[in-house]
Amino acid sequence: MTENATRGALLGLLAAALVLFFVDLGGSSIWDANEAFYVETPREMMERGDYVLPTFNYELRVNKPVLSYWIVAAFYHLFGVSVAVQRIPIAIGGVLLVGIAFVLGRIAFAGAGRTAATTAGLWAAIGFAVSPRLVMFSRRIFIDIYITLFMAATLLFFALAERYPHRRRLFLVLMYASVGLGVLTKGPVAAALPGLVFFVYLLVHRELRRAAQMMIPTGTAIVTAIVAPWYLALAQRENGWEHIRSFFIGENIGRFSEGIGVDQDRGLLFYLPVVAGDGFPWSILLVAAVLFWLHARRAAPVRADSAERVQTLLFLWIATIVIFFSFSASKQDLYIYPVMPAIAALGGAAIAVAAPGIRWGAVAVGVLFAAAGAGVLYVFQASGNVYALDGVLTVALLALAGGGAAALLALRGAWREGLLAFLAAGVLLNWVFVLQVLPSFEKYKPVPPLTRFLETRAAADDVIAHYSVALPSMVYYMRRHIEVTYDQEEFLGILRQPRRVFGILWREEYDRLREEIGVPTCAVFETPSFNVKLGAVIRREPLPELVVITNRCDGGTGD
Repeated sequence: MTENATRGALLGLLAAALVLFFVDLGGSSIWDANEAFYVETPREMMERGDYVLPTFNYELRVNKPVLSYWIVAAFYHLFGVSVAVQRIPIAIGGVLLVGIAFVLGRIAFAGAGRTAATTAGLWAAIGFAVSPRLVMFSRRIFIDIYITLFMAATLLFFALAERYPHRRRLFLVLMYASVGLGVLTKGPVAAALPGLVFFVYLLVHRELRRAAQMMIPTGTAIVTAIVAPWYLALAQRENGWEHIRSFFIGENIGRFSEGIGVDQDRGLLFYLPVVAGDGFPWSILLVAAVLFWLHARRAAPVRADSAERVQTLLFLWIATIVIFFSFSASKQDLYIYPVMPAIAALGGAAIAVAAPGIRWGAVAVGVLFAAAGAGVLYVFQASGNVYALDGVLTVALLALAGGGAAALLALRGAWREGLLAFLAAGVLLNWVFVLQVLPSFEKYKPVPPLTRFLETRAAADDVIAHYSVALPSMVYYMRRHIEVTYDQEEFLGILRQPRRVFGILWREEYDRLREEIGVPTCAVFETPSFNVKLGAVIRREPLPELVVITNRCDGGTGD
């Protein structure tokens, strides 16, 4: 396959992959986790006309800085308040991340000619664009897409400053602007981690003296100009300094050192499978990228502006961030997501230079893709009719066919054609996933039917309470405050009050608590919910049920 044909195929696949980021954004309801906060908090800010103090569920929410809410609020002002509108900037963030992977792949390419470098960037970009995790995250996880975007932009502009030193000042100014936006998105981690990586980079090259060329005073002024106005405005509010102290100490230092708010105990190697899975497909090519990097360093001295230096920077970015969070007491997979554009760039560069071992890397990509298809087929066949999702069979067959073709072509020596076959199958698979699988998943989301029921029953002065269940999207759909508790005695106290209460909890919890409530209650509505545990799916366990109970059973449907 000629270079022009390859580049044309990559451009076509990339266009098809990127269009999907904006398709059917309103086709699914809010995901009851991270997304609910970034749909509702900006709406409440607009309702109150207060853009300094974020609230969720009509209570203060100052555990994160404010930029994410401002971005969504701006889109609400332009296009109206809706779930689909909130997802537009997330999709834009995902596309920008793919663009960053393209540029990083291009400047990490150690070859001759702009055309070949562009091909390297295209391999990096399309590999990232078809990544199942990026496709899904770009439809529902605002803050992690944007902190990844701003940290990746910080990496990109530092790399550009290294590769093109004659434009260093411009790129460093853009780098510090990215740092400031990152800090206003998620806090000091957006400055501390890139700073640590760049320190290690200079240390590895024995160039710490170059820190004086990094425009640190100017950069500090830029970051301060972006970040300080909101913090100063927050400090003027009641308990403002306490909110600031709580964020910096609790949300940052506390989470890292003590795991505040996180129950799982995860070991030092937790992030290794996360890197492989979230970075798929090009994470599988990291071994080939390392082999090429080692070969290049042995073959020739490294110039100050060489592609090998950019590759070194990308490897250090990945290793430093992963190692840093490996020692954190609170390990969440998304903490290391900012390494993924670097992984995509190194994978794209490795393909473009035909790095040692790339053929077997392509075989591995195909085999793993096919194995994933077989796994999906097995799981949903084993689950019988308990979980009926449209498009699952098509997704599984695409993965099997695309993965099998990629592996066979690579084994025969046509590994580029094999990777193109994999990418084509990946693009088609993602389209089927968005247009068929996700919409059919809606019947397992409990909040829409619960909301429809409560809208016909609950008066303005009634109490709606959740016990031991996380359904934050109901606040957005109901446009009212919801009492949320995980404390049994507090929940029982809510049910015993004189006002009418609608309580939402798991059926098994209600059966356990019924005799302890102390006042007559009855279940008036129930709905199934998806069980995300793989073992439960394979064992065909019945869907767990959420029930609505009330302390006013007259006219209700009692047990």
